Amino acid sequence: MSQPPRYVLDASVGVKWFRQEDGSTSARLLQQRFIVGEAWLAAPTHFVHEVLATVKREKRPDAVLDAWRIIQASGITIISLSDEVIVEAVRQCEALGCSFYDSLAPACASLLGATLASADARAHGAYPGVHMIGAEE
Repeated sequence: MSQPPRYVLDASVGVKWFRQEDGSTSARLLQQRFIVGEAWLAAPTHFVHEVLATVKREKRPDAVLDAWRIIQASGITIISLSDEVIVEAVRQCEALGCSFYDSLAPACASLLGATLASADARAHGAYPGVHMIGAEE
């Protein structure tokens, strides 16, 4: 049996789980593929912080706890910062011309041999093999 495709998510994808906008359907389909075992998902630790901050800014305050529970229950692998991640993030920052913050998801994807999934074409459009969410809707 083959392994499901592996994706590292940028927070721009996770935010779409809680908004209705271009790319939301694709982001939720990727989440559903993960839930049924048709994909493996991971994200750098700041993914959670950024998604929850966006939910707090745009919805009622108790929605943050609901969003946290959805993320937590999803079982997505959260990748902690490490020397290896930081070194690769610096490399990705230079290669992509993006901010250090935006380089963390590509760094994790590179280290894990996974596909980067992002809705941020400006930061990640040049990443090799990036799966752009929202470009197809």
